[in-house]
Amino acid sequence: MTWLRRRNALWERLRAAETSSPEFEETLDELQALIHWPRERILAGLGFPGETPGPTTDRSDS
Repeated sequence: MTWLRRRNALWERLRAAETSSPEFEETLDELQALIHWPRERILAGLGFPGETPGPTTDRSDS
C-alpha cells in the first residue's frame, strides 16, 4: 500500500506544481523512476499530449 500512496502523492504534486519549476521536473523524475513510464506518457496523463512542458527557452530566430 505504501507504493500506491507514494505514486498518488507524486501525481498530486505534479498536478499542483508549476510546469516550468524545478519541483515539477524533480517530481516527474521521481514518478518516472517509481512507475517506469516514459516522460511522454506521464505528461499525456497530465493532459499534455504531444507537448513537453518544462523550463521555457527563447526559440525565436530574431
